[in-house]
Amino acid sequence: MNLETEWYLRSLQAKTRRHFLRGCSMGLAGMWLGLQTQADRVMAIDGAHPPARAKRVIFLHMAGSPSQLELFDYKPALQQLDGQDCPQSFLEGKRFAFIQGVPKMLGPQYAFEQVGESAAWVSDRLPNFKQVVDRVCFIKSMYTTQFNHAPAQLLLHTGNQNLGAASMGSWITYGLGTENENLPGFIVLVSGGRMPSAGKSAWGAGYLPSVFQGVQCRSQGDPVLFLSNPDGSSRADRRKTLDAIERLNHRAYQEYGDPETLTRIAQYELAFRMQTSAMEAFDLSQESESVHRAYGVEAGKESFANNCLLARRLAERGVRFIQLFHWGWDSHGAAESEALNKGFKDRCRECDQPMTALLQDLQQRGMLEDTLVVWGGEFGRTPMRENRNGTEMKFVGRDHNPGAFTMWLAGGGVRPGFSFGETDELGYESISNRVSPHDLHATLLHLLGINHLKLTYNFQGANQRLSNLTKTSRVVEEIIA
Repeated sequence: MNLETEWYLRSLQAKTRRHFLRGCSMGLAGMWLGLQTQADRVMAIDGAHPPARAKRVIFLHMAGSPSQLELFDYKPALQQLDGQDCPQSFLEGKRFAFIQGVPKMLGPQYAFEQVGESAAWVSDRLPNFKQVVDRVCFIKSMYTTQFNHAPAQLLLHTGNQNLGAASMGSWITYGLGTENENLPGFIVLVSGGRMPSAGKSAWGAGYLPSVFQGVQCRSQGDPVLFLSNPDGSSRADRRKTLDAIERLNHRAYQEYGDPETLTRIAQYELAFRMQTSAMEAFDLSQESESVHRAYGVEAGKESFANNCLLARRLAERGVRFIQLFHWGWDSHGAAESEALNKGFKDRCRECDQPMTALLQDLQQRGMLEDTLVVWGGEFGRTPMRENRNGTEMKFVGRDHNPGAFTMWLAGGGVRPGFSFGETDELGYESISNRVSPHDLHATLLHLLGINHLKLTYNFQGANQRLSNLTKTSRVVEEIIA
């Protein structure tokens, strides 16, 4: 094929695509753009969807996975076995990230007490959180199929342990859109000094249009890098530049019909609108001193406390899905920072006050009723003390345990002061009312007014969905108020 013939065929292909996109009254461009602006109305009038109990989600992910056995899942029988060899039946057929040989059983490292009218068990590591347990619904029977961090985080956030799937925040903004056209519908805040193990794929759009991916913002400096105008450049100058770029992008879209070109246009325009809206939303100096004290805000720092207050401010402004990651909960005992008797204590102290203040603040402002707050890690920890190469380590820690972990939810239509599911007497396996990540996804979508079976996106010849395409997932009706 000579160059002239190749050019002709490419031109013909482009013209055919262009004809379809321009001439078809229900063209892809029209459907795609309509999805951005009409999603709320479409979801509201479709009788196949349940009534919405929540309008937005704040997801607090404790990256690395906190030990349920030191926080919420009290096991006195485990204390009696402390220091004894682990039964062989616990090890047969199991895969561990690090444990080898025969580890020792490890009793709870902190004191527990029952608090509130619900008599929920909470350890002494969360003294502030004890004030709000009657607003919280515990799921103590979570389990997963993954025992390493990255695939477990991907499964929890995207419904698939492999790369390439869309995150729940992307699915939710795809289904419901945003209530504020001047801010992203899906915002991510990270604290703790490191990214989650799954990286940005934990908030990626996957096979959905990239306009639905999470936007990572910062809690210090400009919320997004390069949001401010460069020195010597005015807002009017930037508007002229964007207008010129938009004309070029529209020409490219008319020529090739790539929907990602529309995404590029939309993101440029959003960034321009964010110059004022985002700066205002992220300005914590607008909050009173009493609010700063309640959250434990650290001025000018990137912290979980700052991010919790930002989450409330973003929720007030109509952001649909706000995802917080706080790194450092991987309590193996391989170092002091990972020890249950050191680093774990620090993580609890960093999170106890802010997450409590967030729930109290939302309640006082009348927002908890339609804001769903979710807290948890990607899996649990073993009732055995971690060893490596069959040798007990200097510091106290627990290995990864996919068989059992605890998450809690508050607001947004869930039952307050309620505990659902249970683990065995040692906290090793979920044994009743087991809840998978896909069950959690189905339930979150249901609370947001979405039938999880109906929210789909065709990719690779199948109607993909967040709550698992190949296995049965259920809405956990028992935890809904």
